[in-house]
Amino acid sequence: MPMYQPSKRDGVVGFAGGRDGHVLDLDTAVKDGVLGGIGGGVVGAGAGEKLDLKKMIEELDLSEVPSVFICPISLEPMQDPVTLCTGQTYERSNILKWFNLGHLTCPTTMQELWDDSVTPNRTLYHLIITWFSQKYLLMKKRSEDVQGRASELLETLKKVKGQARVQALKELQQVVAVHATARKTVIEEGGVAAISSLLGPFTSHAVGAEAIGILVHLTLDSESKTNLMQPAKISLLVDILNEGSVETKISCTKLIETLMEEKDFRSEIVSSHSLLVGLMRLVKDKRHKNGVLPGLGLLKTICLHEEVRGLIVRIGAIPQLVDLLPSLDHECLELALFILDALSTLPEGILALKVCSNTIPNMVRLLMRISESCTQYALSILWSVCKLAPEECSSVAVDAGLAAKLLLVIQSGCGPVLKQRSAELLKLCSLNYTDTLFISKCKLTRTIQ
Repeated sequence: MPMYQPSKRDGVVGFAGGRDGHVLDLDTAVKDGVLGGIGGGVVGAGAGEKLDLKKMIEELDLSEVPSVFICPISLEPMQDPVTLCTGQTYERSNILKWFNLGHLTCPTTMQELWDDSVTPNRTLYHLIITWFSQKYLLMKKRSEDVQGRASELLETLKKVKGQARVQALKELQQVVAVHATARKTVIEEGGVAAISSLLGPFTSHAVGAEAIGILVHLTLDSESKTNLMQPAKISLLVDILNEGSVETKISCTKLIETLMEEKDFRSEIVSSHSLLVGLMRLVKDKRHKNGVLPGLGLLKTICLHEEVRGLIVRIGAIPQLVDLLPSLDHECLELALFILDALSTLPEGILALKVCSNTIPNMVRLLMRISESCTQYALSILWSVCKLAPEECSSVAVDAGLAAKLLLVIQSGCGPVLKQRSAELLKLCSLNYTDTLFISKCKLTRTIQ
C-alpha cells in the first residue's frame, strides 16, 4: 500500500508513491496514470444533480477498485480518507475506532504514534470521488442506452417477420440476459405479452427458442404464467425441449419450473411422455453437463405431483437415474436421490428399483458419504427394496457392506429417526443368518465389541 505524506503544495495532504518516491499532487497523479488514466477534475452529474460518494460506491459494487482507494483496516473504498503522522491513510471512522480500542500505533506499520491527530487527505478524496463519478455516470449512460435499445427492439418485433424477427429476438435476449434495466423496460412496455404471443402451434423453433430465452430472464406475473400454460404453448415448449440446443433446453426447463410455481398449475400439463423423455435426455447428456442440474431440478418439482410419478416410472427413469448416480456432483446427487425416493412410494417404483442390479450397491455406497439427507434418501430406498424381497435383497445388501454402514449410522450424530430406521434395516438383514455367521460374514466383530 503506498504511503501518504503531506504535500508541499497548497497545504493539503498529497499522494505519495509516485516515481522515485516523489509526492504527487492531483494533476501529476492523473497525468502519470497512477489511477489508470482517469481524467482530471470531478465529472459533472448533470444540471443541479449532486453525486453522493457513498451512494456511488454502493450502487457500483465494483470488484476492482484502485488499491490506493482501499482502507487497510476495512478493505473497503474510503469515503473520508485521513492521514496519520506515519504517512499511512485510513478511513476516518475506522482509524478512530482503532484509537478508541486503546491502540496508539499505526495499524499498517505498527509504529508508535508521536502524534495521534489525523489530517484530511483532500487530494486522495478528490481522486476517489473523480474516479467513482466517472464510473457511475458511465454506468447510468449505458443503462439509459440499454433501455432505449430494448424499447427499439420491442417496436421492431411488431413490424418484422422471418429471419429479421429471429435476429431482433436474439439481440433482445442478449440485452435482457445482462442488464436489469433492460428487463425492467421490457416488462413495463408490455414485452412479456408481446413475446408470449409469438409462441403457438405455427411458431418456428428458431423464433420459439429465442422467445423462451427472453422469457426466462423476466419476472412473470400470474396472468402471464396462465397465458403461457395454454396447450399450444406448452406443446411448443416440449418440442423445443426435445430438439433445441442445450442452452435452449435449459431455458425450457427453467420456464416450465417457473410456470409450476403458479397456484393454479395443473399436473396434467407436465403429464407428457414427450416432456419426461426430453428431460431424461437432458439429464443423461454426457457432452453437456450443464443441463443435468436444471433437468433434475424440474424432474424433482414434477415428482411433487404424485399423479405424475407413475408415468416417470413407465418411461424407464429409475434404472437410468440409478446408473447415473456415481457420476453426479453432490447437488445433483441429492436431487436424484429425492426423485428415486419419491418414486419408491409406488409399487411399480419399488419393483423397478429391485430389478435394477445397481440399486443396492449404489445406495450402500452413498450411506454416510455425502450428507445426512442423502443418507436418509438412500436408507429409505434400501428399506423399501429389502422389505419387498427380504431374503433376496438382504443378502445382496450385506454382501455390498450394508451392515457395517448401518452400524456407522447408528453410532453417528444423525437424527433419531435415521438411527431407528438403520436399526430396523439391520435387524431385517440379519434374519437370514445365525448371529455368528452374520458377524463373521460382515466382519463386524471389532465394531460390535
